[in-house]
Amino acid sequence: MIDKNRLPGHVAVIMDGNGRWAKKRNLPRAAGHNAGMKAMREIVRRASDLGIGYLTVYAFSTENWKRSVEEVSGIFKLLVMFVTSDLRELKENNVRMNILGDCSKLPEDAKKSVERAVSETESNTGLMFNVALNYGSREEMLNAVKEIAQKYKNEDIELDDISDELMDSCLYTGHLGIPDPDLIIRTSGEKRLSNFLMWQASYSEFVFTDTLWPDFTPEEFERCIEEYQSRDRRFGGRRK
Repeated sequence: MIDKNRLPGHVAVIMDGNGRWAKKRNLPRAAGHNAGMKAMREIVRRASDLGIGYLTVYAFSTENWKRSVEEVSGIFKLLVMFVTSDLRELKENNVRMNILGDCSKLPEDAKKSVERAVSETESNTGLMFNVALNYGSREEMLNAVKEIAQKYKNEDIELDDISDELMDSCLYTGHLGIPDPDLIIRTSGEKRLSNFLMWQASYSEFVFTDTLWPDFTPEEFERCIEEYQSRDRRFGGRRK
């Protein structure tokens, strides 16, 4: 049973297994991504209902451009569909949507859709739903280092001003005031970060499940939170 008084403030999810889900059913990969979008919709609803502050999902990495043109195109078409069909519900449920990543390389219709979703939900005060889109943690950190270097070059900061806090503030998450994730969930049985929130995950708790993402239910999401709540988080310290 979830303790509502000890919810993770920020849950991040690596949504893995869409392709394998489709392959098991002799379906095209697009069917897996479509089923995965439906699963994501349910998790957003449950996170909002539970009162979680931040939910971040890994939707498309900087490495995913290596996939076939057909698959990449299909993923972005689904993104447009999601915004078209779900934006009203996001607004009604006070959900704020943000994008982590470089949207400049997105197809024009996808870029316009996400810009619309971000703009029309920016005043909402409930769940902050962050979609990591064309996102890579290494690129994020490199961009942050360049930002800090420019501040130093402009003599806005001294060398001794460079700190963890400054680095945090220059990341995509820092620009949006998003705290580090308390819990990171990865589906499909894989156990790696895959270039996702590597700086921010320093003291995150991890829960791995063999469930393929399209089969990941709100009930399993709650079980992951229960597992998180069973952990003793010491942040490098010792139990008293």
